[in-house]
Amino acid sequence: MEALLDALLPQLLRERAARDGDREFFRTVDGVVVTYAEAYARACAVANGMTELGIKPGECVVIMADNTPSSICTWLATSLAAAVEVAVNTGYRGRSLEHVLQNSQARVMYVEEAHLPRILEVREALTHLEKVIVYREPGATAPLVVPGCTVLDFDDVLGDDAVAPDRTVGPQDIASVVYTSGTTGPAKGVRMPHGQVRLFSRLGVEGARLTADDAFYCFIPLFHVAGKFIGIMGSMMAGGRVVLDTRFSVEAFLPRVREHGCTVALLHGPLVEMVHQLPPAADDADNPMTRIMASPFPAHIALDFQARFGIRGIETWGMTEVTIPIWQPFDEPLRVGSCGRLREEHFELRIVDPDTDEEQGVGRPGEMVLRPRNPFTMMQGYLHMPDVTVETWRNLWFHTGDIGYVAEDGYVYFVDRVKERIRRRAENISSFEIEAAALTHAAVLECAAVGVPSEFEGDDDVLLCVVLVAEAEPDPQSLLAHLAAELPHFMVPRYLNYLDVLPRTPTGKPQKVKLRDAGVGPSTWDRKASGVSLRQLAQEATQ
Repeated sequence: MEALLDALLPQLLRERAARDGDREFFRTVDGVVVTYAEAYARACAVANGMTELGIKPGECVVIMADNTPSSICTWLATSLAAAVEVAVNTGYRGRSLEHVLQNSQARVMYVEEAHLPRILEVREALTHLEKVIVYREPGATAPLVVPGCTVLDFDDVLGDDAVAPDRTVGPQDIASVVYTSGTTGPAKGVRMPHGQVRLFSRLGVEGARLTADDAFYCFIPLFHVAGKFIGIMGSMMAGGRVVLDTRFSVEAFLPRVREHGCTVALLHGPLVEMVHQLPPAADDADNPMTRIMASPFPAHIALDFQARFGIRGIETWGMTEVTIPIWQPFDEPLRVGSCGRLREEHFELRIVDPDTDEEQGVGRPGEMVLRPRNPFTMMQGYLHMPDVTVETWRNLWFHTGDIGYVAEDGYVYFVDRVKERIRRRAENISSFEIEAAALTHAAVLECAAVGVPSEFEGDDDVLLCVVLVAEAEPDPQSLLAHLAAELPHFMVPRYLNYLDVLPRTPTGKPQKVKLRDAGVGPSTWDRKASGVSLRQLAQEATQ
């Protein structure tokens, strides 16, 4: 395995297929099994189809799909074609989707048929999209039309040759663009070179001790880096297998782990808490899973979770831009509340004053800033956003926006976020996008979105503070229905505060710190307490 730890994605796929072609690579929870050789052959066919479509090296190719054999092979094919994979959040719609498609400048998009209505919603605003390749539903016969685009069935654009195109990539070439939301603007496209995704996967293999005997339960979608680069690519490095699911279900978690013999998984903190909230059963520890990676591994339940389910927790800290530089050491007892130690052979970490960038002493909280020790192992900037790139990399350090400190023994502790970044159930949420959507409602004069603590550790719910136009009356149901039609479901606020004015700085900017600190009060409208279903709102928005 050691040699494959240094392999870039195209070489890794090719070498694993040559060494272990008959071994199972991944299977769906529905029972579809794909071997390494079959995955490579399918990826070659897709890659050759890409070259026939005119996709050039370095060109962005969008994928908007759930975890399926076809979407996985399309991602792998982009690397064989030396193109750039852009996996789009399947919850995106409206302005969010329009921004990603325009910012990526993709001419070709692969999309599940169920998501086509989202494309039609924004089609008139798209100036680059030319071809739409559709993963069709079984038995679908209705013609597909996207005005101004050539629409093709996925199976009709597969190349005949089972040999990869004659294209190569280096560590410096961009492998993926992953969109992560900010606070003061639309989502930013993180340009991840092949050297970075290789390190991402290697850190997962080493940090979780992945082997050829492991089965990784991967329900995390392709548009998140952890499932793709640790779950799938990491398993490929180790020669293990992957069990693909399209959604996380707390009720199905242990049954599917048992059914498919899953030994390892990655769960974000709130999901760990959801599993822990299941009614205790005598056979909770009777499962094949031995370890989970979590960010965070919630401190208030960590030791009980390990004992109850017989699963070792490995806490981590990371970001799309920097991979996962901090890991709970595998050979040391769990340090409850800490996200682990820095992988110092790969990264430098400093704790600085967020206003002055002056380094803080041991044990003193400050902003966590990082830089790589080796070339092309962190992001190469934000796509078509040079100003944001320069600001984030100021003084030659990447500024994470997270507050933490390093103890005397080298363990790192996360404390809080520097800015108004909102993180809900593993999704980074743009307050800017929520506010832009709310301002299109006729009754909203001005607004500000902030994150407030949810019932889960290290997790937020969205609070939208609203000032209404003159004589308008609060109508939470109308506003939420409007937002559900404009935003991805995970951005729709849980809470609404109606205010006479927003607190502002002397320069006129909303004082979001004050709004966040005020949080949820007696007059706050709560979607959950009012019995409004986010799932129902999202379904109604698509009708």
